[in-house]
Amino acid sequence: MSSNTPRHPIRDLRFFLTVPHACSYLEGHEATTLFLDPQESHGQGIYDSLALLGFRRSGHHLYRPHCEGCSACVSVRIPVDDFQPSRNQRRVARRNGDLRLIERPALFDPEHYSLYERYIRVRHWDGDMYPPSREQYRTFLTLDEPYSRLLEFRLGERLLAVSAFDRLEHGLSAIYTFFDPAAEWERRSLGTFAVLSLVNEAYREGLPHVYLGYWIRDCRKMAYKEAYRPLEVLEGRHWRRLLDTAAST
Repeated sequence: MSSNTPRHPIRDLRFFLTVPHACSYLEGHEATTLFLDPQESHGQGIYDSLALLGFRRSGHHLYRPHCEGCSACVSVRIPVDDFQPSRNQRRVARRNGDLRLIERPALFDPEHYSLYERYIRVRHWDGDMYPPSREQYRTFLTLDEPYSRLLEFRLGERLLAVSAFDRLEHGLSAIYTFFDPAAEWERRSLGTFAVLSLVNEAYREGLPHVYLGYWIRDCRKMAYKEAYRPLEVLEGRHWRRLLDTAAST
């Protein structure tokens, strides 16, 4: 069976729509989100199938945008075997060759939260996730499931970044990355290196894709996703190669 085909029937699952709320990415737009009923099974098979249809995970919730009259949010993924790093991405990989990568379960760790708190306060003080709190962090990024993982990036013993991701049957799903916001680490481009590290991990495990969540063509905050080439986008229930924009160097 193709990795693009959901393996588990989902037509009998129950979903809920949120009330319209202000869109976090497009000014002046309203957004509506479709959630899997929290009482439904969140087993690996269901998650694998829904991920192929553009669903993402936040804490215990599986969701996707479902906005009336708007389809700007597009699910994107990297086909691992065909990935071609740009010159800049190769430079980023070399700059971070001295980091240790350590995989851990997605459980609460005070050291992780301290880094997350600094990251949100410096980088996202004007966003929906400000102000950060331990409860917010737990709800968003911790989950006691075998597929939910955290990847630490350490220089010696110093924690520089943490990438939350899920291990699916057909790929790795990047959930969120946070890193030390101090200016001395900017040249490392730790967010880029986190994605490259997931691509490398997927390749080692023989997994075909790395899922990057949603991309909006007109949203500056999401423009970085176009730099990973080739890139596949979800149209309806079918994934196709994105060919119509130039790759970043």
